[in-house]
Amino acid sequence: MEDVSLFAIAINGIFVKNFLLVQFLGLCSFLGVSKETKSAAGMSAAVMFVMIMASIAAFLIYTFLLKPFGLTFLTTISFIIIIASLVQLVEFIIRKFSPPLYRSLGIFLPLITTNCAILGVVILNVRLEYGFIESVFYGFTAGVGYTMVMLIMSSIREKCSVLRIPEAVQGIPHAFFITTLLSMAFVNFFGVIPT
Repeated sequence: MEDVSLFAIAINGIFVKNFLLVQFLGLCSFLGVSKETKSAAGMSAAVMFVMIMASIAAFLIYTFLLKPFGLTFLTTISFIIIIASLVQLVEFIIRKFSPPLYRSLGIFLPLITTNCAILGVVILNVRLEYGFIESVFYGFTAGVGYTMVMLIMSSIREKCSVLRIPEAVQGIPHAFFITTLLSMAFVNFFGVIPT
């Protein structure tokens, strides 16, 4: 692996290769939970926690179990099991300590298990051959990028709730329109940075 700075990893994780607006991974929870800022913040915290913990666990399992024993063909299934286990932990914690947030997240909380942004982080850590610190830092910065976009989207959607939007484009079509504009801004502004 080439030496890569933590600054470059941060810029990639947050802006240049943002999972929501550039790579379009994890859009299900993004569109479903971004109606209210409180729900968006709760989902973002859960996703960030799972991204960081999955990066740690996936690095350890891949480096010390799968790679040495020639079991790399089990990489994807192993990572899915890690993510599913972490989501169960997060779901238990939120249900125990914040029942209103648990109810507001609804079905989207267990769907973190199938959130391809999280799987994307751990697979990219392996493909880019990041070390332990780089893997954890990439998981953290990808989570920061996810959180930033979720909060921007939720604040825009909350402001739009007082606007007169034609009935034909209310709801998901309007959310896709906002997502398109945000994505164009990210790609055009941050796409000029070499990676």
